[in-house]
Amino acid sequence: MTIPLTWLYVPGDRPEVVRKALASDADIVIVDLEDAVAQGRKPYALDATVELLSAPQPVPVHVRINSPHEVEALAELPGLSALRIPKVAYATDVQQIAARAPGVPLYPLIESALAVEHAYAIATAHDAIAGIALGESDLRADLGLRGDAGLDWPRTRTVLAARAAGLAPPPQSVFPDILDLDGLYASCSHGRSLGFLGRAAIHPRQLPVIERAFLPTREEIEAAEEIVKAAAADAGALALPDGRFVDAAVVAAARRTLALAEREGEGEGEGEGERD
Repeated sequence: MTIPLTWLYVPGDRPEVVRKALASDADIVIVDLEDAVAQGRKPYALDATVELLSAPQPVPVHVRINSPHEVEALAELPGLSALRIPKVAYATDVQQIAARAPGVPLYPLIESALAVEHAYAIATAHDAIAGIALGESDLRADLGLRGDAGLDWPRTRTVLAARAAGLAPPPQSVFPDILDLDGLYASCSHGRSLGFLGRAAIHPRQLPVIERAFLPTREEIEAAEEIVKAAAADAGALALPDGRFVDAAVVAAARRTLALAEREGEGEGEGEGERD
């Protein structure tokens, strides 16, 4: 299975835009019934989403719900892959949704200071949880932040909670300026250094930049191949010829790098200096 790197948000009240997103290169499409939809159009957004997801879709489709009351209408649709739960603050918030949608993978969104404090409890609230993510716009407002520096600790806290819960590394929150692709790339590089894997997007033009930022470079692939090859010859801890020490954790990280490199196009992977 391809490791997802791009998650494209689209408003649920614009089914024509949703269909375009399904034909894009996004790994996962997120139909939004919450912030992207005006209050008066939320009933229509739900109806349009139910109609769309009444059939299987070509890519995984997640729905960010606006209210728990929407869950029953969505839970058994053949085109639904997961539900995203906004503004989760307590483990019980997740458990209530899980009870309404048995068997549906859930993604709680951490969007407040209280949620950050409860991140691990939220990440382990139910077996249906497939991942967690940080909602930076709401969190920035909650904390009264004017820049990004104050978000690094909540970002790290979210990454740590996901890892401690045995979940996949979370994707980064959206980058709101769809024209600043250089800024997006720099932000993705910083997020990657913090342990994020992939990113949510709000426009298709952001997708190739996100993918390029999170795919391993040629040098990283070669280093990972060397580590995995050495580990195959000696199952214990060992030192490579250049002095690097290799143990089980390093080998696991190298295997994750090679799994990412299997995505389409990795054969032309760029070195760090070759990236725009």
